[in-house]
Amino acid sequence: MSDSSTPQFNQPLGGNDMPRFGGVPTMMRLPSQDTAEGLDACFVGIPMDIGTSNRTGTRHGPRAIRAESGMMRPYNMATGAGPFAKMQVADIGDVAINTFDLKKTVDLITEAYDEILKHDVVPLTLGGDHTLSYPVLRSIAKKHGPVALIHVDAHADTNDLMFGEKIAHGTPFRRAFEDGLLQNDKVFQIGLRGTGYAPGDFDWGREQGFTVIPAEECWHKSLTPLMQDIRAKIGDTPCYLTYDIDSLDPSVAPGTGTMEIGGLTTIQALEIVRGCKGLNLVGGDLVEVSPQYDTTGATAMLGANLLYEMLCVLPKTWA
Repeated sequence: MSDSSTPQFNQPLGGNDMPRFGGVPTMMRLPSQDTAEGLDACFVGIPMDIGTSNRTGTRHGPRAIRAESGMMRPYNMATGAGPFAKMQVADIGDVAINTFDLKKTVDLITEAYDEILKHDVVPLTLGGDHTLSYPVLRSIAKKHGPVALIHVDAHADTNDLMFGEKIAHGTPFRRAFEDGLLQNDKVFQIGLRGTGYAPGDFDWGREQGFTVIPAEECWHKSLTPLMQDIRAKIGDTPCYLTYDIDSLDPSVAPGTGTMEIGGLTTIQALEIVRGCKGLNLVGGDLVEVSPQYDTTGATAMLGANLLYEMLCVLPKTWA
């Protein structure tokens, strides 16, 4: 007989209860609910691509990530994490953006996350273009104060202007810096690479106190030691993890808008996210999946798995 006092946590729908290709396409086939009430962590989508500067399509990212997450199972066989045995998790749907107005959309996102963060919950966001990290961080900082940031990306996203505009997917971390949302000496940008306009294109962040780890410094090595160092420097500071799928090499993740050669491997991606275990993660996002450029579904599948790995390192999973 079960103990009625034992918490009953949501579980992903099993493959023997409904075929993997059937059922409602929520993240990992979890139950859905309208708000974050009663949850320890939640998955939320932001289906937007109106901040992109090259190929569009990330508006379809959340739906594709959810679809590809249908093959995933509840236990992490590598790390031993069983998040659904320790936390109440659900998919709370998508933010209703204004797809014709980027500036209004940024405010709509912050308002939505203000509501989410009225609850003691860690939001994990399915993107959507990288613009979304800025309005999410505005809300995160209201609750937790300025945060440490682990930013995995091919691009620094610290432009001041794009076509004369302050808001775009290449500007979120310049805006976050200006708004005082970050603890600048605890910002780590991993995987930056590609061509630029000038030799110092990645130096703006360094000048503000960011630590920049170019992709070339990651080649042919494990990133586990790097993450040990990052954990030591961040300590117990509230931390936000933002993962741009274009940090991965386009040979494994072609379904994105702004590809750059020489990127990270999927093994290094796992080392980075798993290396966040022990940090006080208060939120995370996985952005820039444009599924129509990858007919295999592999890019969205990678995104789904990395979001699950984020769930597996949240503090309550190991409490």
